[in-house]
Amino acid sequence: MTDSPKRRFSMPREIRIILSLGCLVFVFEYLVVPQFASARHSLHLLALLNPFLVVLAVVFEIAAIYAYVELTRAVLYPHAPNRFNILRVNLAGLAIGHVVPGGAAPSGALAYRIFSELGVPKDTSAFGLAAQGAGSAVVLNIIFWLALVVSVPLNGFNPGYGFAALAGVFLLLAFFGTVMLITRGQRHADAWLRGAARRLPAINPDKVSEVLAKVAARINLLISSRRTLWFAFVWASLNWLLDAACLWVFIWSFGTVVSPVDLLVAYGLANVLAAIPVTPAGLGVVEGVLIPTLVGFGVPHSQAILAVLAYRLVNFWIPIPIGGAAYASLQFRRGPLKDATTGNATAASPDA
Repeated sequence: MTDSPKRRFSMPREIRIILSLGCLVFVFEYLVVPQFASARHSLHLLALLNPFLVVLAVVFEIAAIYAYVELTRAVLYPHAPNRFNILRVNLAGLAIGHVVPGGAAPSGALAYRIFSELGVPKDTSAFGLAAQGAGSAVVLNIIFWLALVVSVPLNGFNPGYGFAALAGVFLLLAFFGTVMLITRGQRHADAWLRGAARRLPAINPDKVSEVLAKVAARINLLISSRRTLWFAFVWASLNWLLDAACLWVFIWSFGTVVSPVDLLVAYGLANVLAAIPVTPAGLGVVEGVLIPTLVGFGVPHSQAILAVLAYRLVNFWIPIPIGGAAYASLQFRRGPLKDATTGNATAASPDA
């Protein structure tokens, strides 16, 4: 008598949509709307805006997006498409990630499909996108921790930082532990994964070993190429720092120059907590954390509200229609796609 395969519990799609929309409405109602209501009393500050600083803030945000394009090229080495195609894929991913809850999963799935159509090998694309997301989060936590190390002796320790700092420690341990396990203990990892796969229905242990070997090869390739690894770290750092600079300039444009260290603490705290996939791209969470934290660092409340809302307009809202246009250009492109490495034409998928 054989045991019937265990059925894994899967929440119905409709329930997941309802819960996600419910969380989104809750956050918008109790975190975002009150900030807009408070901002109405500070609109007179808009007359004091320096147009040059506003343009500079937008330039920093554009530079942050370019840095992310270069990060994508680094993790897809040596099969990266041209910069324009990567830019369009990243913008489309931003748009998806800003309207759909679930963290980086929806935008990652979209990027994986499009990069595959552009000729990037599937294992390279899968590993590269996973490394890009995890590595970028690791860099953010490193920046946050460095800012905390400098800030705590100057401003004292705020218990509110504890959760984000602890989450960062676990992330760093998990990331580097996984890399060590795959590269240094591949034989043990392979034996453990094959044993687990045998207990799961519809999972081929040989396929699991093949995937593990490909992932290990990609990690070793990235680690052995110090130049590529260094470029990935630099571009990931620049992506976060330039985005933070956009916020810093917006605060400056409303009349307050905040310490870069304090800014990075507030920015890192907001983005670490926003990584919890409750709302799209931390909608409401970023605003709800940034504003009171900046006020705690001496930014007047009215200026903090307007600066954060202006920053989120450039960082969150404007990329949605731009990303939609980028996705449309990829979906309704005319003619065949160009192969990522050889430039040879490949047929475009009808549902691209």
